[in-house]
Amino acid sequence: MKAPATLLLVSAFALVGASPPMRFQPDPSSVIAAEIAFNRLAQAKGQWTAFRETSAEEAVLFVPQRVLAKEWLKKQADPPASVQWSPSIVYVSCDGRLAASTGNWKRPDGSVGYFTTIWQRDKKGAWKWIMDHGDTLASPRDAPEYLTGKVATCKRRGPGEGPAVTAAPPPGRKGEAPPAPKDESLLWSADVAGDGSRHVTVRMWTGADYETVIDDRVGAPAS
Repeated sequence: MKAPATLLLVSAFALVGASPPMRFQPDPSSVIAAEIAFNRLAQAKGQWTAFRETSAEEAVLFVPQRVLAKEWLKKQADPPASVQWSPSIVYVSCDGRLAASTGNWKRPDGSVGYFTTIWQRDKKGAWKWIMDHGDTLASPRDAPEYLTGKVATCKRRGPGEGPAVTAAPPPGRKGEAPPAPKDESLLWSADVAGDGSRHVTVRMWTGADYETVIDDRVGAPAS
């Protein structure tokens, strides 16, 4: 029923030589699939090889201070056997562009821990991780029987907060569409202290307020 309007829209972008910003469904199953593929790649090709091949250019790690992942990973040799991991729950932003996953990992020596990974869609729509961290545990966290996915409520401005977009987005270069408005339904932060301890949080908009859905605290490494 909407074919004529769609054709007009496509024709308009064709005239300016640009494509509209990609739209995505907020699909937790696609993030779970990315996590499973990430783990399988690590088992097949090597732990740090998998991290290199799935990271975004701006991805960060903590060793324990924050480092640019691409720079750090290029110097790392794959261990003989990779750590194995599995997500327990995934959170996805309303616009389907940002996600957070958390779950358990296990090393070949039997030690266990947890991880949290922040994922972001790249220009082609593929999930790339932009932050990965974790810590050891005495015993694994309880894992649900089934993998769980939750989607944030779309963030809308409240009374007195002004319009969602206060100015037109800056134009892209010739042949490029302007970026889509920033989505604020899923927020994350990673604060690192001078002693190497860190605090990673993920907050999800519920429609009334932000709920803290991930709250990881890692102590300073033993000297």
